[in-house]
Amino acid sequence: MSEEFYRIKRLPPYVIAEVNAMRAAARAAGEDIIDLGMGNPDLPPPPHVIDKLVEVAKKPDAHGYSASKGIPGLRRAQANYYGRRFGVEVDPETEVVVTMGSKEGLASLATAITAPGDVILAPNPSYPIHTFGFIIAGATIRAVPTTPDERYFESLERAMAFTVPRPSILVVNYPSNPTAESVDLAFYERLVAWARENQVWIISDLAYSELYYDGNPTPSIMQVKGAKEVAIEFTSLSKTYSMAGWRIGFAVGNKTLIAAMTRVKSYLDYGAFTPIQAAACAALNGPQDIVEQNRKLYHKRRDVMVESFGRAGWEIPSPKASMFAWAPLPPALAHLGSLEFSKQLLTQAKVAVAPGVGYGENGEGYVRIAMVENEQRLRQAARNVKKYLASMGVNVPARNAG
Repeated sequence: MSEEFYRIKRLPPYVIAEVNAMRAAARAAGEDIIDLGMGNPDLPPPPHVIDKLVEVAKKPDAHGYSASKGIPGLRRAQANYYGRRFGVEVDPETEVVVTMGSKEGLASLATAITAPGDVILAPNPSYPIHTFGFIIAGATIRAVPTTPDERYFESLERAMAFTVPRPSILVVNYPSNPTAESVDLAFYERLVAWARENQVWIISDLAYSELYYDGNPTPSIMQVKGAKEVAIEFTSLSKTYSMAGWRIGFAVGNKTLIAAMTRVKSYLDYGAFTPIQAAACAALNGPQDIVEQNRKLYHKRRDVMVESFGRAGWEIPSPKASMFAWAPLPPALAHLGSLEFSKQLLTQAKVAVAPGVGYGENGEGYVRIAMVENEQRLRQAARNVKKYLASMGVNVPARNAG
């Protein structure tokens, strides 16, 4: 009996899990760990959303199987969101499917549309499901950069010219997890034109659509004329409404891709618990002040983190969007590599971050910092980091001292 399973052999050990296990062990031992590793919101959902969950859960007929593609009201609510936020008309019957988080949705789509040997263009560094969802399905990954500049489009052209078989799918994720890079509508316009010319499907992950700063709203690829011919887009309630554990996401866009994904999902699940879907309707259809409140809160945390860590001797680029900062290792400690640096930061500074190498080889030299602790805890993390850097012989510039 073979214990060598084809798909398991294609999955390397999950590097980030190593740091997560260390964090859990430290907390179990009673240590106060400031967790800036996992992007797990520390805020509650709006009260009216929880009230709706309780109301529907009390109904005797709410506990049976739900609808795999999502209840009609929730698909309509998502279509309405696209209308008011992006000015895009979406058919809730043929262009929307509810997913159990965008992660499950991406994996189901990969299963639906990928054949062994297909070549997928995916960013490196990237959120793991952007690559491993397709690797599990048997595909081969060709990496492209994350930085949305001229070099990005040059890499796409090279991939089409020199890859056999020709790539059939491109994954994009802006605002990016982990790098926090963002794009404008002109980028998507150029990307859609390229995809139509080269007959490539585009999968856009827009999980951080509402966490943008400095007055520049995040665009959707669906705003581009002709995008529905080539693209599908994933969004989620996880960060926008602080509902990460509820596992509600959406895929919107091309009817062929939506139909394929819906068919596969029909074999795999019966959809999320109906009361959760009803509460998700309340989130999308109800008062939206929570969206602006969360945006302002993360904006403030970003500023506090960048300022306090900078004073501690660790300069961190200020992210324009998302709930993450993509931070290069302090130059004096770059030789440690991102995994060892993350381990030392956890054990000596009591601060958990995610090693960049866990997001792909091009993530080496960086760590991802999640802004999921309050301002006081962020400042405490900075003080701990300052002590750690000093213990490692890193001199804090005089302008940062204090």
